[in-house]
Order: sequence, then structure tokens, then C-alpha cells
Amino acid sequence: MTETAIDLSAAAPAGSKSQQAYETVKARIVEGAYTPGYRLVLGSIAKDLGFSVVPVREAIRRLEAEGLVKFERNVGATVAGIDPTEYLYTMQTLSIVEGAATALSAPLIDPAAIARARAVNEEMRECLNHFDPIRFTRLNQDFHSVLFEHCPNPHILDLVHRGWNRLAALRSSTFRFIPGRAHDSVDEHEALLQLIASGADADEIEKAARLHRSATLDAYLRQATNR
Repeated sequence: MTETAIDLSAAAPAGSKSQQAYETVKARIVEGAYTPGYRLVLGSIAKDLGFSVVPVREAIRRLEAEGLVKFERNVGATVAGIDPTEYLYTMQTLSIVEGAATALSAPLIDPAAIARARAVNEEMRECLNHFDPIRFTRLNQDFHSVLFEHCPNPHILDLVHRGWNRLAALRSSTFRFIPGRAHDSVDEHEALLQLIASGADADEIEKAARLHRSATLDAYLRQATNR
């Protein structure tokens, strides 16, 4: 953006107005309240939140750095969309880096973490009965976070986070677009947990994690082709 740059490498302090604005606007983008192309008028958002424009501007800058917002001259900040080609490239990249992160994390994932991931996956299974794609997507990220957040390589972990952030605007609708994929995803989660719990070879875990991610991409592309 054209204003003086600020340090985007660290999040705002928890509870700060900038952090609150960031979390609120990001949630609205992910949940679809702010759709791709939606113009983010700083004054209107600030008034809605009861803040000054300054923390909202800082929040928008963070979201721009994450790829959720784009800034255009004479237009201002708008919600970024992800075209099919960008989705393809991002998912392909994420399958590689998240697969590696999960494999590197595996030896560090203790039984308590496995139990936590399994509990989240059971919530996802229950969610299938009365399917809520937004809730399912949130749970899906919670599940995978347990598996990759133990990654000891900060560079790979950063790439994983960047991939998830780039997909955030579209992912809220991905499982709505391919709801049948949600059932398979839950089963694949359980299989992945069993591999990790049994101490399977890192290559086997990485392959399973990569195939899990690419299967979602394949289902999306098949559906898009048949539209």
C-alpha cells in the first residue's frame, strides 16, 4: 500500500484494537460476509467496530500481506479472490510443504496431541450429519494444525501458514462446492493419525499427507470441469 510501511512480521499485541480489527475482518472474509471484490472502506469498518481508522488500516495491511486483501490505485482495498489457476498452484504447493511439515512433526506428536486431533476429527464426522461447510472448514484447520505445528523447521512451517492464508477466502466454500469430499476427508484423517500413532516411516506419513491434500484438489478440479 502507499502509506508508510509497518512491520508485518509480527502480529499486533493480543487484545489490541489492531488485533481485534484484524480478527474481525479476517473472519468476515473467511465466512463469506466479505466476498471477493468487496471494497473494504476503512472509515465504515472503523465506525462499525467503534475504533479509529488507524488500527483498521494496520489490520488491512496485515491481511494484504497474507494475500486476503489487494490494494488497487483509485479503488482502495478490496477482498482478493482466488482464480482456479491460483487455487491449483497453491494446493499443489501446500500438498508438498504440508506433507513435509507433517512428516517432520510426527516424532514430536505425543499421545495427548493425537487424542486432541482425533477428538476434532470426531467433531468433523458429527458435522457431516447436518453439514455446515464453514464449521467443517474451521475444524479441518484445527485438525491439521495439530499435525503440522510441531514442525521443527520454521521455514517450512512459514510456507504452510502462507498456503493456508492464501486459501482462506476460498476455503470457506470449498467443501460447499464438493460436499462429498468431506466424508472421504474424515476417513483419511483417521488413517493419517493411525500412521503417526504407530510410528510409521516419515516417507509414508509424508506421502499420505500429500495424497490427502491432492485428493481435495482433484475433487475440486473434477467438479469445476463438469460444471
